[in-house]
Amino acid sequence: MYHKAKKSMGQNFLKSAKALSQIISAGEINLRDTVLEIGPGKGALTEKLLETSCTVVAVEKDKSLFEFLNEKFAEYIKNKKLILTEDDILEFDISKLKIQNKNYKIVANIPYNITGAILKKFLSSENQPASMTLLVQKEVAERIVTRDKKESILSVSVKVYGMPKYIAKVPARYFSPAPKVDSAIIHIGGINKEKFNTPLSSSILNEHIDLLGCKERGQTPEDWFFTVVKTGFAHKRKMAISNLSEILKREDLGKAFATLEISEKARPEEIPTEKWLALSKML
Repeated sequence: MYHKAKKSMGQNFLKSAKALSQIISAGEINLRDTVLEIGPGKGALTEKLLETSCTVVAVEKDKSLFEFLNEKFAEYIKNKKLILTEDDILEFDISKLKIQNKNYKIVANIPYNITGAILKKFLSSENQPASMTLLVQKEVAERIVTRDKKESILSVSVKVYGMPKYIAKVPARYFSPAPKVDSAIIHIGGINKEKFNTPLSSSILNEHIDLLGCKERGQTPEDWFFTVVKTGFAHKRKMAISNLSEILKREDLGKAFATLEISEKARPEEIPTEKWLALSKML
């Protein structure tokens, strides 16, 4: 069956056997896993996933591809090794498939234009995956793992939940049609929300208990963390402390920065994720 890629859906079909093998290897998949695949397309990655004997849940938005996949993988669907559903991943409710209490993984070649939305949806979900192995735009992959040593809202937002790792570059020619830019495989392991609930060291708490105000602000530790980070990055050319002064007292900020050994001249991209987290717990 011929299927013309739809630009509106960000469709670029991966055709490289080498890249497919690298994705499977990075995903560390075993037969006990349930793997969520986003946008299976023509099923090249789906086929490799099924070869591992795991259970695959594939969500495809394109109706014609959904019908094609239903026919191509009819035997796997019959044996319940593949659960295929027609849906938009950003509206998809994983709980309806009754796997929310299982340790599922996400493995997918995702559309460039919804990378951020997919990361936010699943990393912040109450039903977080154990890991995410994704094929994304190379530039985005490099920003997430901070290859230039500069943090961003994106990199901090990923690192606070898990450990991102750059796996390999995937050249544009490995796709059909070929996108204008190269891609890269990233793996985010150890996904959890434990960092938000881990208290600061007792010495910091005892000395600066008056600064702790998360609950008083009516937000969860997770929500308050993102409020602090987004405010801190609001104006990248300004110092982080100046940006944060828009919502917090400069005196409190000065105490927190000094305690955490953050220079008051630091720009937001110079502050590592763990210190953004500590700041959110102190302010």
